[in-house]
Amino acid sequence: MELVFATNNAHKLQEITAMTGKFFTIKSLQDIHCFDEIPETGETLEENALQKARYVYEKFGCNCFADDTGLEIEALDGAPGVYTARFAGEGCSFDDNIEKTLSLMQGKANRTAEFRTVIACIIDGEEYLFEGGVYGTIATHKMGDEGFGYDPIFVPVGYEESFAQMPMSEKNKISHRARAFKEFMMFLHEITD
Repeated sequence: MELVFATNNAHKLQEITAMTGKFFTIKSLQDIHCFDEIPETGETLEENALQKARYVYEKFGCNCFADDTGLEIEALDGAPGVYTARFAGEGCSFDDNIEKTLSLMQGKANRTAEFRTVIACIIDGEEYLFEGGVYGTIATHKMGDEGFGYDPIFVPVGYEESFAQMPMSEKNKISHRARAFKEFMMFLHEITD
């Protein structure tokens, strides 16, 4: 089965491709010549993931999936949440988002956070949703050079190191995206067996 992953994020594409194995072919937006900036105007992760998947399915007619991920920090009343990718403003970098988060977290004793990923999949016009989450804490400073996004400041429960200090193979066993993707893959195996 071929599926288009509706993302322009090369890091996400690399993570997901590493998890799929040989059973499915994952194509990128570039593979189908989609160079559009796909809108993300939903107020929830579910809405954004569905919006991206619907855009690709309706415009290109491909079976596809999209994800949206949010970092929800208790001390910030669930922020950045749906604004995780653009927390420091439109066109911001990963570092800008991290700096803003660390600044807002200064002096806060409660550093509990959850990373959540929602995957929306459209196959032959039918829509499906899958979710994964991982709890952890927000570090007081950046740790590690691997991964992307907030990985250098997110320390999953039961670990001393941040996602950015882990090899991808380790992160892919426990991450929010890995958990959502595992549910998604189980579903795909069921419908293709």
